[in-house]
Amino acid sequence: MTHLVDTSVWVDYIQGRGSEAVDCLHGLLEMPIAVGLNHQIYLEILQGARSTDAFARLQRYLSTQRFYGFVDDLAGYEAAANLYFQCRQRGITVRSSIDCLIAQCAIENDLILLHQDRDFIYMQDAVPALNQIHFLGG
Repeated sequence: MTHLVDTSVWVDYIQGRGSEAVDCLHGLLEMPIAVGLNHQIYLEILQGARSTDAFARLQRYLSTQRFYGFVDDLAGYEAAANLYFQCRQRGITVRSSIDCLIAQCAIENDLILLHQDRDFIYMQDAVPALNQIHFLGG
């Protein structure tokens, strides 16, 4: 099964921080077809670069990864907005619209979302179709 790797895991991986999620990513990277990202994750990672050189290194490395998107952008964004709406209807506050786009991308492409972000855990109640792996308690 292929995994959509969230920014929360990529950042720890890039910065050399150890965690169960990073260990999982290391294992997945041995099978490159098992790992992917989307444009929103790519954007978030590049935004975090601390120098021009770091930006260029991240760009070179990440642009070689498998990218996933929506078959129909308008429909994908509508579905992500509906995901946000469904969460709000259940009293769940999603802090970032980008997280809704990431979740919808995982759902639409039948990917497992590997993350370290509590917002995705909270989403699960409103969006049971989101297949996810995390190493956070709760």
